[in-house]
Amino acid sequence: MTDNERPVILPITGVLDLHDFNPSEVKELVMEYLFQCQSKGIHEGRIIHGKGIGTLREIVKSTLRKHPQIKSFQTSDSNAGGWGATSFSLIRSNRLSR
Repeated sequence: MTDNERPVILPITGVLDLHDFNPSEVKELVMEYLFQCQSKGIHEGRIIHGKGIGTLREIVKSTLRKHPQIKSFQTSDSNAGGWGATSFSLIRSNRLSR
């Protein structure tokens, strides 16, 4: 890691905005963010991937589909980003897994 590649510290609020991230970083980032949400007791949230050509949206949905702690996910309501964001619900559990 160079000085220009310092880790980015993201606030864990239940809303993750992916606009500043490279598609190659998204899967790992989403997985870690979901783990952190669950560890902080945040069981519902939203991932903003933008509308664009759908690359980030497909990576997000594929990651959520395979994640063992996802209860459900869907395109966000129009007042929460519409098809530029995906809302998720995590299983409420005392046992966390990555």
